[in-house]
Amino acid sequence: MGKFQVLDHPLIQHKLTIIRNKNCGTRSFREVVNEISTLMAYEVSRDMPLQDKVIETPVAKMTAKELAGKKVAIVPILRAGIGMVDGILELIPAAKVGHIGMYRDEETLQPHEYFVKLPSDIDQRQVFVVDPMLATGGSAIMAIDALKKRGASNIKFVCLVSAPEGVKALRAKHPDVDIYTAALDDHLNEDGYIVPGLGDAGDRLFGTK
Repeated sequence: MGKFQVLDHPLIQHKLTIIRNKNCGTRSFREVVNEISTLMAYEVSRDMPLQDKVIETPVAKMTAKELAGKKVAIVPILRAGIGMVDGILELIPAAKVGHIGMYRDEETLQPHEYFVKLPSDIDQRQVFVVDPMLATGGSAIMAIDALKKRGASNIKFVCLVSAPEGVKALRAKHPDVDIYTAALDDHLNEDGYIVPGLGDAGDRLFGTK
């Protein structure tokens, strides 16, 4: 079973409180989502493999460590997932970025895939699927289905806020996928929103209603 981890670092928790507040404006929301994403990327990349490299410091020759070349792909679930990409690229600038587009049927609350564009070597990359919210789990499950269908196997799901229902659904369908979240909230309401959550992340990132 993949790991489930709530990243409770004080800086992450402090910044999460800022964006949960309904009075947080679009600009601040966007900036702080970026900052949280960078902080989360630090933890999510903790188990990336290292290899030895012989270098010379100004003082002596030494064997040092460098990343072992496991290439990374960041795959946001459109549209809200886009808000987390730049923050992760701050730490891992060589990562490629793919996109998976989903929309939610307002009647059934079921997700539908409408766009998939991925790096051609997605099967060789460590994939970080990013979406601010893990609510019902439907979009995450479908996005990971789409990735596995195209050969991806090393997948981590990264979100800001999750609901128990979504975590349970995602772990049941994709038990091999690690889940990283900044908060595990209380429940989903009848409209499929996380409570207390932070509202509609897409609308708050892009200033739409």
